[in-house]
Amino acid sequence: MGDHQTPENPLPSDPRWAWARLDRAARDAAYDNNGAVADAAAQAAARNAASAAYRAAHPAALDISYAPAPRTAFDLYPAADPASPCLVFIHGGYWQRNSRDLFACLAEGPAAAGWSVAMPGHTLAPEASLTRIVSEIGLALDWLAEHGPAHGIAGPLVLAGWSAGAHLAASQLHHPAVVAGLAISGVYELGPIRDTGLNEALCLTDAEVAGLSPLRQPVVAKPLAIAYGTAERPALVRDARDLHALRSAHHAPGALLPVAGAEHFSILNELRRPGGALVRAALDLVAGLSDGGLSA
Repeated sequence: MGDHQTPENPLPSDPRWAWARLDRAARDAAYDNNGAVADAAAQAAARNAASAAYRAAHPAALDISYAPAPRTAFDLYPAADPASPCLVFIHGGYWQRNSRDLFACLAEGPAAAGWSVAMPGHTLAPEASLTRIVSEIGLALDWLAEHGPAHGIAGPLVLAGWSAGAHLAASQLHHPAVVAGLAISGVYELGPIRDTGLNEALCLTDAEVAGLSPLRQPVVAKPLAIAYGTAERPALVRDARDLHALRSAHHAPGALLPVAGAEHFSILNELRRPGGALVRAALDLVAGLSDGGLSA
């Protein structure tokens, strides 16, 4: 599953290469993004504060339900032109933490490019299984395709996500309303997650590991850009590279985007910043579509 680091292969060694020999603490550390970044808490606090300010400045279309559960709601930030592309951004938190409102400031970059942004929430584990969470994202996309135009969002949908949200984006790339995807710092193989503390809330089944791991699923031919920070946990770096390699082997379009020096949290600056690398990646996805590809 992983490669050893050598002069010819500068990638950091994936601890999953020796997974069977690792104790629980070492396995937990392989996926501990907060523990790997010294100022993770400070970065999150700054992002949360900026997001609260952004929501306060754009209050017109917040907390719009797409399904009955309390967290199944959208925050919408429509562009001036309803026909503009819309970035549908799914938050991270290992499927069991965070909420859409804490990421509102990330709309700044796409909005500066003239895009709409839609941020769906979802029920968290352990209240919901991963199967249900993936299904809720599908319901969110159903709702946006049907009701988005009434809220000023009628353009092509580019499905994006970060961390666990990247897994959810990759898992719903097949949705008929989606024209392309942008997966940022995701987990695409669920098997090792069962051997970590993360599984206490998720309780992943054999069927979920097999059926919801993007690396085990049929390749979707739509464009998918796959981004990661070069300073991320090695397991996430390897998952990103493996997913891109799998897709490339099936001639599926989409760039692999290593963001030099970025770790799991600072990589989001490239989506928030107007003209950032991830904003450009989203623009490139739509620019690469033919006119006929703009409708799902």
